[in-house]
Amino acid sequence: MCKNRIVIKVGSAILVENQRINLARIESLVQLISELNATYEVILVSSGAVASGFTALELDKKILANKQALAAIGQPLLMQTYAKALEKYGILSAQVLFSGYDLDSRKRTQNARNAMEVLLKNKVLPIINENDVTTTGELMFLGFGDNDQLSAYVTHFFDASLLAILSDIDGYYEENPKENPNAKMRKIVTSISEKELEAEATPNNAFATGGIVTKLKAAKFLLDNKREMFLSSGKDLSVLRDFLLHNLHEKGTLFTSNP
Repeated sequence: MCKNRIVIKVGSAILVENQRINLARIESLVQLISELNATYEVILVSSGAVASGFTALELDKKILANKQALAAIGQPLLMQTYAKALEKYGILSAQVLFSGYDLDSRKRTQNARNAMEVLLKNKVLPIINENDVTTTGELMFLGFGDNDQLSAYVTHFFDASLLAILSDIDGYYEENPKENPNAKMRKIVTSISEKELEAEATPNNAFATGGIVTKLKAAKFLLDNKREMFLSSGKDLSVLRDFLLHNLHEKGTLFTSNP
């Protein structure tokens, strides 16, 4: 396990606002990645292809073929957005798209590992997304069908020590904070019960596919594989910055088997 290798996952709930890509958020994320590069090897898992496509062509994404078309239109637009933002910091990026078959084959997974090692060795930022154009659910047999759990598998298969999920929620609470304003955040979680994993997923964004349950499933997978996950707000990147660069854990939730 590479202690200085981390995966950052950012979802549509952070990247998309009013059904448009939030450029300011991408700029802030890229700035953070540039700061982290001095200490860590960073892999980015980014949603947003469908939302990017929607900015160019407004199709009904509830229809599968339309959603796939939007992903095909939006993925290069999303990569262009990242490339332009990263250029300011002299960071080269690479697009990596996965389907379920890529992580269900030893040979294909090893091929992906080999390419990933070359990218990271040469200080290239891999930007990973599910291949939404051709993937219509086969990822589900691996136990995930969203980028929360895909990012957990990326963390495991590409030998990172920690997954940082940037979300529209700022941590994992004992109760739903939208229903109970006095709900307490759990700063450290060492185990996740089956009951917690069976709750209903409730994504808040029109382009989001997950919710707290998908994040808990990602955390459970990583705990089972002796890796860690940090859940914090994608709207306040200072929380993740403090945790990773200054060893300060004042906000956010750390899922770890070594408290």
